[in-house]
Amino acid sequence: GMNPDQLRPGERAASTSNRNFEGRQGKGGRTHLVSPAVAAATAITGRLSSPADL
Repeated sequence: GMNPDQLRPGERAASTSNRNFEGRQGKGGRTHLVSPAVAAATAITGRLSSPADL
């Protein structure tokens, strides 16, 4: 990983950065590349969400 804040195996994260490679955010973690609008909706709801869900 790139920093000490890592996903655990099976955890998921939403990211707006396309600078990603396997294991960057934690071994076994899953990163979803999302738009800024989806990232904002996800931050508000605490789960992967569409702005239409708000």
